[in-house]
Amino acid sequence: MEFNFIEVLDVIARSLLSLMVLFLVTKILGKKQVSQLSMFDYVIGISIGNFAAEMTTDLELSYVNGITAVLVFGFVAYLVSYFSMKSIILRRFFIGTPTVLIKDGKILVNSLRKCKFDINDLLEECRVSGYFDISQIEYALLEANGKLSILSKGEYLNVTIKDMDLPPKKQGLCANVVIDGKIMKNNLKFINKNEKWLWKELKIKGYNNLKSILLATVDNNEKLMIYEKNENTANYEILE
Repeated sequence: MEFNFIEVLDVIARSLLSLMVLFLVTKILGKKQVSQLSMFDYVIGISIGNFAAEMTTDLELSYVNGITAVLVFGFVAYLVSYFSMKSIILRRFFIGTPTVLIKDGKILVNSLRKCKFDINDLLEECRVSGYFDISQIEYALLEANGKLSILSKGEYLNVTIKDMDLPPKKQGLCANVVIDGKIMKNNLKFINKNEKWLWKELKIKGYNNLKSILLATVDNNEKLMIYEKNENTANYEILE
């Protein structure tokens, strides 16, 4: 096989170009694309990577076609991310919603089937999170990105109440009753509350509408916490 110096230089140039394009597209999409892959992000990431590889190794493929494909997929991903932030319906469709796998210490078999999880998968994820005894778990949720979030029972919290010989407090999930200025009716039903109760609590705290509310939660003690929208707040990042 004859060594072709021109082709080698061409591959090097294509590699550097595809790397720069991928880096710029990833910067535009944000850190979420790297750290919290949803199904849609996963498909987009694979497709963009495939286009970049083809552009690098297939010398018959023009630079323009390869870059165009990467930019188109990156632009679609950006649009989906942007509109998902504006619409709860789109967010649920493209990103998904958490699924409760353990509730009140009981394993929900139907939820496991829905998520294509078997009991061994659940036990493995619990062990990865540091729970070798699932009897210590009050709630376990499978997040949209595939990670398992666990709320331990009251007597097993650090430093444990059990070790201090105090009566354990009942643990429960915080219900998100308002998201992006919209009332979550199903979540209200889950905690046996209704919109009348919610509006009463909101008015007590001085809110007559939902426009300024980014998130409102209700804890196990029926305490309402409100987080306002603050678009003027500067972004802070940890610098390394």
